[in-house]
Amino acid sequence: MAKVSPVSIKYMIHANFTAEGALEKPDVIGALFGQTEGLLGAELEMRELQKEGKIGRIEVDLQRDGKKTIGVIHIPTALDQSETTLIAAAIETIERIGPSDSQIEIDRIEDVRGSKRDYILERAKKLMQGIEGSSDSREIANAIKDSAKTANIQEYGNEKLPCGDISGKELVVVEGRADVVNLLRAGVNNVIAMNGTKLPDAIRELSKEKEITLFVDGDRGGKLIIQNVTQNARIDYIAIAPDGKEVEELAGKEILMNLRKRVPLNEFLRRNSFSERESNNSKEKINQETEEILIDEKAKAKLKEISNKIDGSGKAVLLNNDLNEIRTISARTLTGSLNRIDAKISVIVMDGSVTSSIISAAEEVGCQVIVAKNFYATSNKLKLLSL
Repeated sequence: MAKVSPVSIKYMIHANFTAEGALEKPDVIGALFGQTEGLLGAELEMRELQKEGKIGRIEVDLQRDGKKTIGVIHIPTALDQSETTLIAAAIETIERIGPSDSQIEIDRIEDVRGSKRDYILERAKKLMQGIEGSSDSREIANAIKDSAKTANIQEYGNEKLPCGDISGKELVVVEGRADVVNLLRAGVNNVIAMNGTKLPDAIRELSKEKEITLFVDGDRGGKLIIQNVTQNARIDYIAIAPDGKEVEELAGKEILMNLRKRVPLNEFLRRNSFSERESNNSKEKINQETEEILIDEKAKAKLKEISNKIDGSGKAVLLNNDLNEIRTISARTLTGSLNRIDAKISVIVMDGSVTSSIISAAEEVGCQVIVAKNFYATSNKLKLLSL
């Protein structure tokens, strides 16, 4: 059987399958060749393409799940984009593998050249760093400018707080020296650091006569600093770095943009207390509705009716505890949509395969039952029904 050289591989087709009976790997490979034969014409015959080296060695991983067999298929190709997608679509038409009814669904088509490009880029960076005696004039100029700006760092008060020019009426307060350096590079000179999370007496005194903007990291530590500083000094504005980012790692444009987005302290506190109250109300609502749902024969009949109704639509229907519809959404966006829906979701009926990411998202919102045809993961918290 021909193999495609790793050098010539362009795409990798990843597919999931499930079959109603016990299967072996040759059954799957035989179905791929046999049941796609003649579908796309002689030029795209999978058996011939493999002989010509345009399709590589097909890998199949499978496992038994009760009476069913589930698994994944990996098909490397040296074909172009359109031909590869045609092969992938043809594979999804297979309805039997060996003696068993089955279903194959394409998970994704991967451009394997992307990883090569990433390697080339990273390797090129390392090689460039290793070039001896070579410097870019622009880099030299930028280094001189940065050096000139950071040379303006001063120290203020008995606590020797790192700062820039703080003679003006407005002052930006940050956490540490690295934050001061980064703001100076961005052209923000009226900055001073607390040198930690504890508010220094010098900044408390400055807040009595200057307009203070507190600029903190976009993490839990930043929120704690806001709480501490606003309780012990007069703060006028709050600016926060993007979620998960620190002030010292922001680019110049990001620094200026976030400072422009600063909000008055009163407005920040109002928003924060509202969000906290809303979050608590949501949690109370969920706790009030955690009554375990009973799936009897009548309920199963209704769920099966909904499942049949959306068959082939690629949709997911979200139901409450009384099996009344909350919303119908695309099954492809299910994972990202669940957390954005305010209502309590008890049951999900979907057209498609249930993956581990879908199960995790459903568990997070307190869902109790998922109804689908195919399951590629299990759960100890959810009831998984295939009706």
